[in-house]
Amino acid sequence: MMAQYLEIKQQHADALLFYRMGDFYEMFFDDAVAASEALDIALTKRGKHAGADIPMCGVPVHAAENYLLTLIRKGFRVAVCEQMESPAEAKKRGSKSVVRRDVVRLVTPGTLTEDSLLEARRHNYLAAYTQIRDQAALAWADISTGDFHVMPIAPVRLSPELARLAPAELVVPDTIENEKHGLVSDLGIALTPLARASFDSTAAEKRILELFRISALDAFGSFSRAEVSAMGALIDYLDITQKGKLPLMQPPQREAQDRIVQIDAATRRNLELTRALSGGRAGSLLAVMDRTVTPGGARLLEQRLSSPSRDLAVIHARQDAISYCAEDSGFSDLLRDTLRKTPDMDRALSRLALERGGPRDLAAIRGALIQSSALAEACAGRDLPAHLAEAVAALTGFDDLAALLEAALVADPPLLARDGGFIAPGYDPDLDEARTLRDEGRSVIAALQKKYAEHTGIASLKIKHNNVLGYFIETTATHAARMQAAPLNETFIHRQTTANQIRFTTVDLSEIETRILNAGGRALEIEKRLYQALSETILENAPRLNAAARGLAELDLATALADLARAEDWCRPQVDASRAFDIAGGRHPVVEQALRQQGGAPFVANDCDLTAGDGAAVWLLTGPNMAGKSTFLRQNALIALLAQIGSYVPADHARIGMVSQIFSRVGASDDLARGRSTFMVEMVETAAILNQADDRALVILDEIGRGTATYDGLSIAWATLEHLHDVNRARALFATHYHELTALAGKLEHVENATVAVREWEGEVIFLHEVRKGAADRSYGVQVAQLAGLPASVVARARVVLDALEQGEREGGATQKALIDDLPLFAATPTPPPSPAPTTSPVVEMLENIHPDELSPRDALDLLYKLKEAAKS
Repeated sequence: MMAQYLEIKQQHADALLFYRMGDFYEMFFDDAVAASEALDIALTKRGKHAGADIPMCGVPVHAAENYLLTLIRKGFRVAVCEQMESPAEAKKRGSKSVVRRDVVRLVTPGTLTEDSLLEARRHNYLAAYTQIRDQAALAWADISTGDFHVMPIAPVRLSPELARLAPAELVVPDTIENEKHGLVSDLGIALTPLARASFDSTAAEKRILELFRISALDAFGSFSRAEVSAMGALIDYLDITQKGKLPLMQPPQREAQDRIVQIDAATRRNLELTRALSGGRAGSLLAVMDRTVTPGGARLLEQRLSSPSRDLAVIHARQDAISYCAEDSGFSDLLRDTLRKTPDMDRALSRLALERGGPRDLAAIRGALIQSSALAEACAGRDLPAHLAEAVAALTGFDDLAALLEAALVADPPLLARDGGFIAPGYDPDLDEARTLRDEGRSVIAALQKKYAEHTGIASLKIKHNNVLGYFIETTATHAARMQAAPLNETFIHRQTTANQIRFTTVDLSEIETRILNAGGRALEIEKRLYQALSETILENAPRLNAAARGLAELDLATALADLARAEDWCRPQVDASRAFDIAGGRHPVVEQALRQQGGAPFVANDCDLTAGDGAAVWLLTGPNMAGKSTFLRQNALIALLAQIGSYVPADHARIGMVSQIFSRVGASDDLARGRSTFMVEMVETAAILNQADDRALVILDEIGRGTATYDGLSIAWATLEHLHDVNRARALFATHYHELTALAGKLEHVENATVAVREWEGEVIFLHEVRKGAADRSYGVQVAQLAGLPASVVARARVVLDALEQGEREGGATQKALIDDLPLFAATPTPPPSPAPTTSPVVEMLENIHPDELSPRDALDLLYKLKEAAKS
């Protein structure tokens, strides 16, 4: 047995091997040590190998899923090795034959399908990335729902796209694994290297054609070599992990970067779209907005929030659907009540395709079809908007399949097919007979006994059973002659004669005996056969069922967003192709809900108008900390995002000209693992904005330059603001404590000053949270420090120092210097020696004269040798 284990383990060295032994999955050697620590289970030992004890631990098969989830979350891959035959079958090959075992599945973060291992309301994507010369592509799929997408992508856009999709696992060629390791570890994605052969575009195309059983890829659209390579590699990885049982995949959908709003990883994190900064779902925009009642609708909402559209027709169609539901609350509530009863058809269908399903998945399909029919009936005769009409149309045409499943299945089937009892009585005559024999064997024998007694005219005739003869017919010896004479001897076959009785059998009795003894097993076999037939019937309708599942999700999302709009008093925004950005009474949805739950003061709504012609439109926002500047910045970015997913927005009125990109640099922290300070992180994020933002971008920047010396920070903030205005020409909100920047409003045409209003009362500051035109005259930092609970002596001393510093600045610095000299903290430091005059280097001079675009590969090589020689001098 251990020889068999070692052979199988050698083929899956990078995974923990769950080795099936009866009712347990056992692990040995290093696997056992690692698993016992990760799962907090006992580590034992069994047998010896090379003279040393073999470490061993195990988990029960019936509870394996929970252990699998723990291991996957801790970064392990698991190879599930099952017994492929029973011990009895193994013994036929010899009394000491080992039960044949094989790995039936590799469990990895991106290939989960079980409900217990997945979050029902989130997609679980597996992605594959590849580069072929100057082309690159990203493919991703959720095998639990069948979603399959691909897009061409510039390498620089990989990080933002991974942040958008948040895949559980990324497959890359082993030649670029190390290059991408830092990127994916930042995003919490498991990185899996795959042999370069898996990414070969020619072989990849064959895999795609075989999977979808088509003769040419043109049926799905036009794909680049890189896209074909990424899709093929993803399919190959699924083939490897699922051991040939490929999931039910929908045809690949090609996405274009220019059809969705570009949002980078830092912006997604800062805006807390689907995850709060604390790391959980609570406190995110998704958590506040999610009023969906089906898992499919919840997954669609997360997908929309992650990928706002730039297609006006799509946005307007979604708005029309929400408006229709919002205006007819009775109709919307009826749909939501029906949707609440609708199971997750997508994932049930996927498990059936992978042969990991059970009777409850059949029941889930049945339940979803019944509710789909009810929804279609509720919508019949209505003049629905196109978006809703398309969704409803996908729900019809399943009457025969629903009727079949309704007739075949009991109301509440068991989890596993091997448990039996899930086929309804009356559906299959053979099954009913087997169950009758299994459950009512005595009554069948009694009925046969009565029949034989009447046939022979012997009232004392009995049918009995013993371990030697099995079932037999018994009469007293006085009836022996009669039973053995014609015509009874043609039916009754003599078995045994005793002193007082004579025993017979019949062909019918022998057959019934066999059927009774085998009835339980036969009933289970019939149910398994019927389960397989029902599964195949469902899978034959898979494309239409997938379309119905999408229709259900669309209906759920439209009614959920309508319910949200009514309950929270959101408005329908005007989204157009202009450069307008005019919001009246805008609110931050997450902060507003938090204030309501805390029972505090209501949220203070604010206007924001960044509308400009062809130029930039920048608001320079000043005001104290805690006044609400960051909230104001974020709420306007969120309103723009919500408008472009087709949702209503938290405002009294909103007009949003199409936004192509959303950039946010609000708050930062050290990145110690990569050796970057807070200020360095801030500068990297700011550089990304200035290098990428176009004139359709919406940019929100908070406290640029605060992480360094005052004049350094001021100069950086000044130059950044000018660049946004003159070069990027973007719509932007720029919050700062550098009041000197307010002078730019008089120099730059499209910069306006705005401030968050406050009041002072008896030495304390009161935040009004109102954004008004104009500039703040001070930052109220000392007052905020007092609110934070700094000791009174520290606050008092800070006021003295602040007054002296401000007075010294007004009087030319003499008073300021006198005060500073009295404070040890600010004691003057020696003037550093002057820096040595820069010297010129022949290497630098040569590099300055190089034009890389004009060099051939040969010229570049020659130049490299010249540079090396110049470096020696």
